[in-house]
Amino acid sequence: MVYDESTIQKHMNILQISREEAIELIKEDDRIDHMKSAAEINSDLNAEQIKAAKDARKADRKKTVFKFDVSKRPKKENPDKRILIENLRASVEEVGGTDIEVTNVEREMTFKFNNVKYKIVLSAPRS
Repeated sequence: MVYDESTIQKHMNILQISREEAIELIKEDDRIDHMKSAAEINSDLNAEQIKAAKDARKADRKKTVFKFDVSKRPKKENPDKRILIENLRASVEEVGGTDIEVTNVEREMTFKFNNVKYKIVLSAPRS
């Protein structure tokens, strides 16, 4: 393998090492950069054995132990909010509201009153 002469000289000057040591250092850096183990580079193992060794080294990281359940838990129903929304719908209807639509039976409704669209959102803050 051919290495850049300026890189070899730079390593030799900075680290005060021989040319052979600088080349060996560059080889080692290259091996680390490409995530190759020493067993893969200087090995008398065949490709299948190298693959088996690599799989054995990462066996503990192969699959996650944790399995997160992303499904939502069932929402707790609130019958009081249903009653309030139904009473609000009836009240809006009594005063002349039109196009009444309950978009969420425990939370939200829309309607028109004097040709203006309104939306009521019911919330129960925890305080």
